[in-house]
Amino acid sequence: MVQSVVERSVPVEDAPLRAEYIKAFRGMLLARVLDDKFASLYRGGKIHGGVYLGRGQEALSVSVGLALRPGDVFAPLIRDGAGRLAFGESILDAVRTYLGSVLGPMRARDGNVHRGRPLTGLLPMLSHLGAMVPVVNGVLLGHRFKGIRETVGATCLGEGGTSTGAFHEALNQAAVEQLPLVLVIANNQYAYSTPSSRQFACHSLVDKAIGYGVRGHSLEGNDLEACLTVVGDAVARARRGEGPQLVVARLLRLCGHGEHDDASYIDPALKSAPFARDCLRLAEERVLAAGWMSPREVELWRAECVQKVEEAVAQVQREPGPDPYAEDWCALASRHLSEGYHGA
Repeated sequence: MVQSVVERSVPVEDAPLRAEYIKAFRGMLLARVLDDKFASLYRGGKIHGGVYLGRGQEALSVSVGLALRPGDVFAPLIRDGAGRLAFGESILDAVRTYLGSVLGPMRARDGNVHRGRPLTGLLPMLSHLGAMVPVVNGVLLGHRFKGIRETVGATCLGEGGTSTGAFHEALNQAAVEQLPLVLVIANNQYAYSTPSSRQFACHSLVDKAIGYGVRGHSLEGNDLEACLTVVGDAVARARRGEGPQLVVARLLRLCGHGEHDDASYIDPALKSAPFARDCLRLAEERVLAAGWMSPREVELWRAECVQKVEEAVAQVQREPGPDPYAEDWCALASRHLSEGYHGA
């Protein structure tokens, strides 16, 4: 059993990271454009329910999606738009769920962030904090029972979720069973409006790794290169059979908890901290400074992202909404359990 805490920073000059870095930057850019569009639609009364943006967490999220491969399992949370896209979610799936199209993956049945395609390994999230960790454990145990090897399960969590029983029980189970779980914690300083000082007393959440008997990794969550390398290393270790990996990233949520929240409770001093800088802006500065892209190329990419998002929204706005009189309200996989069922 390896019990350690790993600290790592990655130099921008590391040439082998270039292709992956540029791919990740493009994914972050698309996720930011899509989030901004959702915020605009929400303010215009076109989206019902909540809109939760990943602004400031795209570098960490995209790194999780890119580190995984087909056959793996990913359970994203509300700020993981970049990770979803990197793992293979289409823009149409996201827009259709937010706008209530019956052609979306949840058929307009569920809240806009509770979307996924389990058959491809993208699990629809539960709202309860920490609840996706035991779900991923269950899938990984299912893989073990079926003889499916070298798959990894990853999920993300805010620092507030580490205060829940689900986090403790599931991480303890994963450690005992030596499951290939990668648990990524975005310590964005606030659990809604509750500061980290009221969530935990340890110096860093990565200190918890040793207590559970798992390997811990710590990084600055707005450093894209560090995210790609550290998360990639954690996934590789889990895939090699080294057991659960706990990744803790320090960053700042650059928006309210949701679009309904003005985030006026955030300590102004935090906003000037190095870890609070916008990860997308930092990534753009680095690709330009390294000469990997020109300003013109970045603007063309941004325009392309905007066009893709606008086209998807226009398409979905022409699609039908649910008809309560024609809808089959049986759950997706439980027709045989429904009342009045007389099938074979």
